[in-house]
Amino acid sequence: MAAKRTKYIFTTGGVVSSIGKGLASASLGALLEARGLRVTFMKLDPYINVDPGTMSPYQHGEVYVTDDGAETDLDLGHYERFTSARMSRGSNVTTGKIYQAVISKERRGEYLGATVQVIPHITDEIKSRVIEATQNADVAIIEIGGTVGDIESLPFLEAIRQLKLEAGANNAVSMHVTLVPWIGAAGELKTKPTQHSVKEMREIGVQPDILVCRTDRPLSRSIKEKISMFSNVPVDQVVAAVDASNIYELPILLNAEGIDEKVCELLNIWSRAPDLSGWQRVHERFTRPTKGTAKIAVVGKYVHLRDSYKSLHEAIIHGGLANDCRVELDYVDSEQLEKASAQELEQRLSGADGILVPGGFGERGVEGKIKAIGYAREHGVPFFGICLGMQLAVVEYARNVASMEGANSAEFDASSRFPVIDLMPEQRQVRDKGATMRLGAYPCRLDQGSLASTIYGATEISERHRHRYEVNNDLREQLAAKGLRFSGTSPDKRLVEMIELPGHPYFVGCQFHPELKSRPMSPHPLFVHFVKASLERARALAAGSSRGTDDRPRADAPAN
Repeated sequence: MAAKRTKYIFTTGGVVSSIGKGLASASLGALLEARGLRVTFMKLDPYINVDPGTMSPYQHGEVYVTDDGAETDLDLGHYERFTSARMSRGSNVTTGKIYQAVISKERRGEYLGATVQVIPHITDEIKSRVIEATQNADVAIIEIGGTVGDIESLPFLEAIRQLKLEAGANNAVSMHVTLVPWIGAAGELKTKPTQHSVKEMREIGVQPDILVCRTDRPLSRSIKEKISMFSNVPVDQVVAAVDASNIYELPILLNAEGIDEKVCELLNIWSRAPDLSGWQRVHERFTRPTKGTAKIAVVGKYVHLRDSYKSLHEAIIHGGLANDCRVELDYVDSEQLEKASAQELEQRLSGADGILVPGGFGERGVEGKIKAIGYAREHGVPFFGICLGMQLAVVEYARNVASMEGANSAEFDASSRFPVIDLMPEQRQVRDKGATMRLGAYPCRLDQGSLASTIYGATEISERHRHRYEVNNDLREQLAAKGLRFSGTSPDKRLVEMIELPGHPYFVGCQFHPELKSRPMSPHPLFVHFVKASLERARALAAGSSRGTDDRPRADAPAN
């Protein structure tokens, strides 16, 4: 049943959640790709939701969107950032998807009267999805979500047990990511959590071939030997994953442990030595930037869980790498800004060299975001609005420059006299919330001579979307007459994709999510230029301070 050409690496995790399976998988993929192999990935998630699209970011982190419009797990972002692999709808499978497919087949009579069971029907569905999604790669890295021992992940673990058996020797490897904690009171590293985690894996029929041991300090040879003895894994296949200074150091650290060489040996793959010069340059720029520091305030409502903005966080860092500067991120709770006085707003945002308002859903914290946007516009602070951030920039401009009193998005005030953001007719008929937004890659046409076209160096682009509401075409002309430039639209000009504010040092908004296409070695141009503008402001302020004067740039609002 297994595809002959593709070899498999099955990644599981033990002891605790968020152990780093996704980053370990992505880093190994980067190393194998650096050896000249074609790599792809797949994430098997045990939750019953069909996809994470309806889940709160506090529940599961950000929702990563692929070109073909799939709402997926955030680990797919790691896979794309670390390799040239491009994920698709088939790259993320959940328990909900599997059971939905099996029940549909049962209702159509495809099982010919058989009693439908977890084995073989659920496991066969899982295996067929894995084979179909990975058949064109040399190596497929399949990550199973959750922690071994969870009842939810058992069907997936059984499926990979069967796949490994069917693939045969030298065609499948089990990589188990576990924890070796330092216990301060005892003054030593403890291997017992790893022993128990491997014991759980072996009880379900999967013997790990590679152990990736998360730890905050190097593992001695004696510790590795102890883990090897109790886990039945050869000592040279026990790999230390020491906490890194940044995630882009991981491929370098794992290569030093020999993981890619050992995986190639186990899979009987002949390949060249990996070229890690690109990762070394990224690490060098991250740890030793030479061009100063830009302080960027990210104003949102999910700031208490950093994974809510995972791709955004990384894309801003990529912008810093491109500018050879350090980026200090200040996550600002937009709900707190709602209650802030003008003086308190000044105190909270005056230290920012740039202000970014990301996407989001729901009314909570919206007025705080609008205040931050107004502050950036009036004080000449570089501003970047993404998705809802762009929409709220339109709302702020309508209220405070275009004299549209009470302007709002229909999402938050359906009775507003000036609903500058509204639903398109096709969205008014939608009732189900899952997978019904404008999702995936759409083309965009940029105005000649606009800042947007200068940034991209092109007038035809494609970007990924995840939203329902759009700029209201009935009010576009009125806003444009007051100085707001709609610099990017859909090819038929029906949908606004980008805005900018002429005369401002840097004021750009986009309806799409550019962070989803940014890579450490290929940073997205919108983030590169936003960080550049923020760095220039930081330098200007520093120069003004050194002269004892206030040279803070300030942009007056266009005249009404």
